[in-house]
Amino acid sequence: MNEVFTVQGMTCGHCEKAVTTAIKLVDPQAQVTIDRVQNRVEVTTTQPRESLADAIREEGYQVAA
Repeated sequence: MNEVFTVQGMTCGHCEKAVTTAIKLVDPQAQVTIDRVQNRVEVTTTQPRESLADAIREEGYQVAA
């Protein structure tokens, strides 16, 4: 399934890598596309949305509902 998150606080490539890594820890097969300017993270995954959101939050970023 395709999930789209609005993630606040990503300011650089390192932030993108941190978010991607957090998602991949939950679902190693996930496909992650990040548009930092739009604060948009799109994930193709089989995992529950809330699990992914929690992983992003644990990295210190705000995830809008």
